[in-house]
Amino acid sequence: MTTTLPVATGAQVRRAAWADVRADRGAFVALLALNALAAAAGLVGPWLLGRVVDAVESSPGPAVLGEVDRLALLILVATLGQVVLARQALHVGYRFGERAAARVRERLLDRVLALPASVVERTPAGDLIARGTTDTAVVATALRRAAPEVLVAVVQAVFLVTAVLVLDPLIGACGLACLVVVALALRWYLRRARVAYLAEADAGARLADVVASTAGGARTVEALGLARRREQAAEDAVDCSRRARLRTLWLRSVLFPAVDVSHVLPVVGVLAVGGALYFDGVASLGTVVAAAVYLRQLAGPLDTLMLWVDQLQSAGAAYARVEGLAAVGGERRASDAPADDRIEVAGVRYAYDGGPDVLHGIDLVVRPGERVAVVGPSGAGKSTLGRLLAGVDRPTGGRVSVGGVPVADLAPERLRRQVVLVTQDHHVFRATVRENLLVAGPDAGDAELRAALAAVGATWADELPDGLDTELGGAHRLDGGQAQQLSLARVVLADPHTVVLDEATALLDPTTARNTERALAAVLEGRTVIAIAHRLQTAHSADRVVVLEEGRLIEQGAHDDLVGRDGVYAALWRSWHGD
Repeated sequence: MTTTLPVATGAQVRRAAWADVRADRGAFVALLALNALAAAAGLVGPWLLGRVVDAVESSPGPAVLGEVDRLALLILVATLGQVVLARQALHVGYRFGERAAARVRERLLDRVLALPASVVERTPAGDLIARGTTDTAVVATALRRAAPEVLVAVVQAVFLVTAVLVLDPLIGACGLACLVVVALALRWYLRRARVAYLAEADAGARLADVVASTAGGARTVEALGLARRREQAAEDAVDCSRRARLRTLWLRSVLFPAVDVSHVLPVVGVLAVGGALYFDGVASLGTVVAAAVYLRQLAGPLDTLMLWVDQLQSAGAAYARVEGLAAVGGERRASDAPADDRIEVAGVRYAYDGGPDVLHGIDLVVRPGERVAVVGPSGAGKSTLGRLLAGVDRPTGGRVSVGGVPVADLAPERLRRQVVLVTQDHHVFRATVRENLLVAGPDAGDAELRAALAAVGATWADELPDGLDTELGGAHRLDGGQAQQLSLARVVLADPHTVVLDEATALLDPTTARNTERALAAVLEGRTVIAIAHRLQTAHSADRVVVLEEGRLIEQGAHDDLVGRDGVYAALWRSWHGD
């Protein structure tokens, strides 16, 4: 069963955005100040233009030319000042946005790495991919551009509205009353936009999940003839994404025409009312012209604000998905360190997502330094038990503890020093061999890295053209066996006390697997090893063999003793040897 990661509420998004602002408050204050100065400088030109009109009207002829030239020079100076201040404001704003975007990405990475492994495994891959790529890119763009551009537009709009009201309250009020169309359209849009954009982001994540899972399982799809089924799944995801996209496009198709109309109405209102007042001798021609110019200039900030109102809905939805990771986790963590390395499983039951129990009352004690092999037929619950022992999952009943402390309650950094689970799954990062290994041992030197590779029989590393500096994932791709050896080398570097090996050598050919297991036996000397395998050769060399069947522990003991009992393990052993 898959689960979708949570989405933050509007209040949580606002708190996160405000925290990002406070983290760089100096740049934000400078941004506000520069924008205010630029907007103030922009008000000078229309006011002086009104003075020019009044001067020409009151004193026509050559005598007024000197006054007009002086006012024109002041208009030029004010315009240049506005350009310089606005440019500097944008420079400060973009730098502020880049730093804020970096904090968002770093916060997302920290939260993703802190997610419990069980949550990651049950989350659709596309959901995490979309939050880490598309959503963070949208948020970064908004923080990089919205902060300076929206602030510029808001400050300009406030100054222009204030200026036109101060110039003539009646004319200004008539012009601004014509903007009611924008207010109504914006109210209608905002009531629907958040839900629509969240649905669009979710549909995009589902599409990414279908594409990622299909590409990742391409060989399985081909082998089982599932191509048509996967094509249908992709078509359904594309159709869902298309419908969600059309919904947001429809919202924009209503909002933007209303904004376009609003550009004309205030100017028309000012000219109509102002003209009547001028002919009645209540207002001067210069006042009417200046008010019309102010309201015409208002079109620019309104355009910017309406454009960003739409884009900020998408950014807000993306921000909510990114911040939603903060709600994951919060699991109780033990403050006490384990008293020792003794692992105890007492009355453990486990069920996946509320289904029937797959483990039934397991009781097991693993002593420090003991090598235990867990065997049984497919579906017996071996891998499930391994996940509980490694603290990946929490039992639905009973207790799995190390040194008296529940394993699942250990903090991640303490847990990984105590227990490491190695499965058939592995990952090779698109990085150098050294960087792939340093994930497990950040302080390891080259000698330690080479020793770890040698310990697991990864002799191929010495044959790479650039040695440890060879880039993997491009021209040099590792096959399944080599990738698994790289994963085992990380275990050597991590140096945990207990290692749970869940079919860790399954992808290696028999000869390589035996060599790797012998090398691991030397490396793991003195550590607790719990090996889950179908290859009973591992069980033969273990201190104790634990046999599971249908989620129950039915036998345990040394290899020779269990063979002598002629029970389930003996049958498995005979089957392994073809008897």
